[in-house]
Amino acid sequence: MTDAAAFERVIAAGGVVVFGADTVYGLACDPEAPLAVQRLYALKGRRLDKPAAVMFFSLDRALAALPELGPRTTIALQRLLPGGVTLLLPNPARRYPLACGPDPGTLGLRVPQVPALAAVGVPVVQTSANAAGGADPRRLDEVPAAIRAGADLVLDGGELGGTPSTVVDLRRYEAAGEWAVLRAGAVGRAAVGTVLSPPPAP
Repeated sequence: MTDAAAFERVIAAGGVVVFGADTVYGLACDPEAPLAVQRLYALKGRRLDKPAAVMFFSLDRALAALPELGPRTTIALQRLLPGGVTLLLPNPARRYPLACGPDPGTLGLRVPQVPALAAVGVPVVQTSANAAGGADPRRLDEVPAAIRAGADLVLDGGELGGTPSTVVDLRRYEAAGEWAVLRAGAVGRAAVGTVLSPPPAP
C-alpha cells in the first residue's frame, strides 16, 4: 500500500496521522470528525478553541471544495499554491467549523507540495506535530515520542526544511486587494508580494 493510500485509509477511519509536509512534520485527521479532532488536539496539548488549517493535497481539490471564493482570490491561490504558505480566507459558507476555532468566518487553508501524498483525495485538519509551544520538528525523531505513539499512522517524510509555513491574510483581498503576512515563515514576504497586488499605502 502506498503512503497516500494508507494515509487516506486512516483518515477515513477517524484516525490521526503523523506525516512530513513541505515545511515541518504535521498531525492530520478528518476535519468533519469531532472525536478525531479532539484526539489530535489532545495529542498536541492544544486548546480546542485555537484554530487549525485545513489541508488539501492538490489545489484543484481545494478550489472545488471552496466554490464561493471570488475570482481575485482564486487567482491568488493559483499563484501561491501548492507551497509553504497558510492562507486565511473568508469563509461565508462556514465550512470546516471544527478547524475554525471561535471565528467560523475565517478558514485557514494549506496545500503543501508533498509528491508522496499528492494522490490523497480528502481534506484534513492539520497542525504541526509538536507539543503546543514546542519546537517545530523537521525530522521524524524530533516529533515527541508521545505523539508518535498516540497516532494511528506515522509516515517518515525524511528531513524537512524546519521552518513553518508563512501565514498570509487574504480575507480582504477580494474586495480591497489588501493582504498581510501575519507570520513569517518558509516563503518570504517579498516572494508573496511578487504574485499578489501590492497592499494599499498606509
